[in-house]
This record gives sequence, structure tokens and C-alpha cells, in this order.
Amino acid sequence: MENPADVPVLEIKLGAMVVLLSVSVLFGFAPLCMFRGAAEPDQLFCWRSFLATCLLDLLPDYLQRSILKKDLQFPLSEFILAMGFFLVLVLEQAVLAFKDQSSPHVEERRALLVDSSVQANDRNVRHRSQRHCASEGSDGGNFHVDSGSQSALRAFILVFSLSLHSVFEGLALGLLDNGKAALEICLALIIHKSVVSFSLAFKLSQSRLRRAAVAGCVLLFAAMSPLGIGVGVALRESKASPQHQLARCTLEGLAAGTFVYITFMEILPHELRSGGNRIPKVAMLLVGFAVVTGVLFIKV
Repeated sequence: MENPADVPVLEIKLGAMVVLLSVSVLFGFAPLCMFRGAAEPDQLFCWRSFLATCLLDLLPDYLQRSILKKDLQFPLSEFILAMGFFLVLVLEQAVLAFKDQSSPHVEERRALLVDSSVQANDRNVRHRSQRHCASEGSDGGNFHVDSGSQSALRAFILVFSLSLHSVFEGLALGLLDNGKAALEICLALIIHKSVVSFSLAFKLSQSRLRRAAVAGCVLLFAAMSPLGIGVGVALRESKASPQHQLARCTLEGLAAGTFVYITFMEILPHELRSGGNRIPKVAMLLVGFAVVTGVLFIKV
């Protein structure tokens, strides 16, 4: 049997590109096929793994590999991470503020239509119509617009942060020059990407996106690790300049900050805000955390 250390590194990396792409697509599309029409996909534990991915994978990787700590008293790495958090916060609140400004005009036009229609009816019918329109506006108007736009925006940010992190994971693999180490990291990435792809597909299914858009996001995420491996192989032939390393650490910090925002401002509040089944939800949260912990333990 051939020793993994004797296998050409380039062959391992090319094989990793194909396998990672295939596994990510397979596990990303599996939820869309297996649970087609499922009423409550959020009752599964899978996307609870994002908490462990944030605390045990993205943040440690960024803080340990960052070169921004050298010869600096200021916590620059943590500052960039915080900037990623605030970037998403400002972007989301700006979008919601814009929609809040445009919604009064919609309500005024709706009120004019209601007034013109109820003048031909008697007082009782008018009161019932007004109550119905008011309840419809409060339940189906602003809430639908805010929650839909908010969910779609956060879904986009989630895909962006995970994709950017996947690029850097693939980049780390592509820069290796040891066959055995490359093979070990490749196997760990396959397991890790399968869990994250499966979880991402479920999370996107809750974001009011069409199935075609969800499929496109899954394909985009699946292509990022192979892309990073290819870039790493190309950079391995030439020494990376300090400017390239600085840009990489900055982008990785922003990606980690955006993922922190998604995890603690969207996923956990959404899950804990809804009433009922609180103990099972906590249990599933712990199970999802344990799954990613086991995957990262294998990775170590």
C-alpha cells in the first residue's frame, strides 16, 4: 500500500478539489430532496451546528493564524473582527430604515382605497372593513416586508461569510507541501464541509428564497473550497507578499465578524424567541454543538 507521504501533493490537492465539490453539492442538495415540503425543517438539529462552527472553528482559526498581532499593542485582529460585526449591523439597519420610510406611502394609498370603498356601505360594514384592513396591514404588511427582507439579507450574509471562510480553508490546504498533512486536512475538510453544507441548506430554506436561489447559494458555497485550493496551489509556486497576507487576514477577520453577527443576532434569537418545546430546542442545540465538536476533534 502506498504511503500517503509518497503520494504527489498536487494529485492529493486535485483530488480534494473534486471530492470537496461533489460532497458539498451532495449534502447541500440532500435536504432539498429528502425534506421537500417539510413543515418544520427548523426542528432538526443540523443548523444548530453554526454555533459550534462560530465558536470552535472560525474564530480560533482566524485569531491563531492572524499575522496582525505582531509587534502591536493594539488588538488589531479583534478590531477587524468587530468591524465585520458592525458592517453587517449597519447594512441591515440601513435596509430596514429605507423600507420603514417607504412603508407610510403604501399605507396612505391603502387608506385612500379603503375610504373610497366603504363610503357606499353602512356603518357596520364600514367598521368591519376597517378592522379587517387594519389587522391585515399590521399582520401581513410591515411584518411580512421586514421579516422577508431581513431574512433574505441575513441569508445572503450567511452564504457570503461561510463562502469566504471556505476559500481560506481551501487556501490553507493548497499552500501545504506535505502529502500526509494535506491528506489528513482533506479528509477533515470533507467531513466538515458535509455538515456545514447540510446545515446551510436548511437555514436557507427558512429565508423566503426560491428553491432555485437556494440551489444557487449551495453551488456557490460548494465551489469556494476548490477555488481556495486552486489559488493556494498557484500561490505556492510564488512567495506570498506581506500585502497579500495582510489582505487575507483582513478579509478573514471580516468574514468571522459577519458570522458572529449571524449566529448571535439571527440564529439564536430566532430559535429562542418562539415559545414551546424549549427543552427539546436546548437539547438539539447541544447535539448540533457536539456534532461539530466531534468533527473538529477528528480534524485535530
